[in-house]
Amino acid sequence: MKFRHTHRNGALIALLDILTMGLFLLFYILPIEKEMRQITGKKFPPYALIFLLGLFTFILPNIFWISFRADELREAAKRLGIQGKLTSFDHMFYWNTFGLILLVGPFLATYRFFDTLNKIERALNQKEAFHG
Repeated sequence: MKFRHTHRNGALIALLDILTMGLFLLFYILPIEKEMRQITGKKFPPYALIFLLGLFTFILPNIFWISFRADELREAAKRLGIQGKLTSFDHMFYWNTFGLILLVGPFLATYRFFDTLNKIERALNQKEAFHG
């Protein structure tokens, strides 16, 4: 499968998500979930369900959901031999919780999350072009 969007700006996504109180990511993540399932080969609950749960539990399920997806992306990147700074559960979780104190935490976490996703999709596109 050819991935079309291989340059997403995670910091901008985080800003829009914060300004819309989470509604932006709720809709933006829908097609990305499909891509992440294809990349990782894992099944996970839809973000929309987690978003609703997060409304009543101080967004903790949302942070855990994205942190687990970050770890899955890190593993996929490693399998593809991608080097450099990659997202991870710890990076996503700590910057989205304790990093809020510095206000830039969610921006850093979301930037690295989408940077890793972009790297994976570019690598898979190159691999497909080479083999196919």
